[in-house]
Amino acid sequence: MVIEKVLRKYFPLFALPGVICFLMAFLIPMFMGIYLSFCEFTNVTNAKWVGISNYVKAFTVDGYFASSLWLTIKFTVVSVITINLFAFALAIMLTKGVRGTNVFRTIFFMPNLIGGIVLGWIWQVIINGVLLYTKEATIVSDPSYGFWGLVILMNWQNVGYMMVIYIAAIQNIPSDMLEAAAIDGSGYWRTLFSIILPTIMPSITICLFMTVTNGFKLFDQNLALTAGEPGKQTEMLALNIYNTFYGRSGFEGVGQAKAVVFTIIVASIALLQLRLTRSKEVEQ
Repeated sequence: MVIEKVLRKYFPLFALPGVICFLMAFLIPMFMGIYLSFCEFTNVTNAKWVGISNYVKAFTVDGYFASSLWLTIKFTVVSVITINLFAFALAIMLTKGVRGTNVFRTIFFMPNLIGGIVLGWIWQVIINGVLLYTKEATIVSDPSYGFWGLVILMNWQNVGYMMVIYIAAIQNIPSDMLEAAAIDGSGYWRTLFSIILPTIMPSITICLFMTVTNGFKLFDQNLALTAGEPGKQTEMLALNIYNTFYGRSGFEGVGQAKAVVFTIIVASIALLQLRLTRSKEVEQ
């Protein structure tokens, strides 16, 4: 009781370092970024208010922003579906008591430990080698190669991580539920859709949230694998913002405006996805 009273009394003091870090590293920069998106500037000391002109330029003067947004949406949809399907299928197989399960889990998880730049370089070498051998082309000579190359890379990096989450959820399903289903004569597919999937819905929510946000935020892999080539046709949204801010003099405000739009889009889609999947959890 004495310790509890002390903790309650000095709670603000204990929380102060974390609050200061949150303000300095997140909240203050966020509001400064929103303000600078309405300014013309080269650094924070010479910002000049220009209203919404940066937002107008982002969608009019820069014709690549809209195409990068559409490419990012397509990429995110494809990668979210494929990553979660492959991860769930692997989780099902690796919870069947197969010999060497722990080894396979480790192997599938390991790509998640490799940095995005290194992954991009590795898959650029692999895919270019295959293309040059079969088609006399490279990953930057055709946008479809670049798109599917990014999808393959994203799957290779993230499937193992999502698999671990699904495995943990499947292993936590009460065994008596599965035994009761087997006694009642429930087939595999009925058990899957009536028991397994509803029970692991919280994990599905987490995996969907992570893959959606990772898909939209993809940057270093895109930079290393294709760098937006050919002709910015594989330039995703994060890379487009980076190139606008750091690669075009006088467009710093436009790049900042794009970043704000990007944040709003990602936050809105992520919150919508969370709401939809959590509603399924409530129903079960």
